[in-house]
Amino acid sequence: MQKTILITGCSSGIGLDAARSMRERGWRVFASCRKEEDCESLRAEGFDSPRIDYTEAGSITSGLAEVLEATGGTLDALFNNGAHGLPGAVEDLATEGLREIFETNVFGWHELTRQVLPVMRAQGHGRIVQNSSILGFVAFPWRGAYVATKYAIEGLSDTLRVELCDTDIKVILIEPGPVTSKFRENAIPHFERSIDWRSSALRPLYEKTLLKRLYESSGPDRFELPASAVTAKLIHACESPRPRPRYRVTTPTHVAAILRRLLTTRSIDRILARLR
Repeated sequence: MQKTILITGCSSGIGLDAARSMRERGWRVFASCRKEEDCESLRAEGFDSPRIDYTEAGSITSGLAEVLEATGGTLDALFNNGAHGLPGAVEDLATEGLREIFETNVFGWHELTRQVLPVMRAQGHGRIVQNSSILGFVAFPWRGAYVATKYAIEGLSDTLRVELCDTDIKVILIEPGPVTSKFRENAIPHFERSIDWRSSALRPLYEKTLLKRLYESSGPDRFELPASAVTAKLIHACESPRPRPRYRVTTPTHVAAILRRLLTTRSIDRILARLR
């Protein structure tokens, strides 16, 4: 029987590439988006595209119900991917902004995963793939809000994997570094709404570094890879009989993982401080 996968955040970038690639491999793909107009675009491509907004519990329930109605109540894989950034110094981060990013990047993922798990338990198998980040284990400056959400996803996923060890439901983390997407562009409204950088004690650093990175496109990052690099790991995570607990993507992610094992926290802090 044709295998099925639900992918969130498919309007562009990693989610869109994953949806197209998995369909090419014979999967029936449910490519969800937050906005209805993006879902309509995907339906025009021939996708099943339920609307799922992680901040709306009702859309999570109705979107998954649409999937299960189409499959007869089964789902082989879930790829939690939709997320957004909120750059800025931790001391300038409005608490409401932090709460908002957790609603999307953590609580919504958790709610969808909880609703999918009974389906996978009933059918006796499944794959839950979480698109984490290099920032799920290394705390880059200016990325505190996003780092916090990815650390949370890593912790929840590691715990869930252990709790499901006596089942055939696999929980897998993908940890990309710089990947081509609209991530920075999409973070701008959240930054403008939640960070009062003009009143910050760090205003000179904002003007010297962060604002330029955020608003001035300088082309791809040095080690940036296309979204297909993440999709390649997703394919292995979903199709391998023994998927790895973690898949690291891009050179910075591999280097950071090695340095975490070899260096002291103080040494890592000194390296990361240069990125301010």
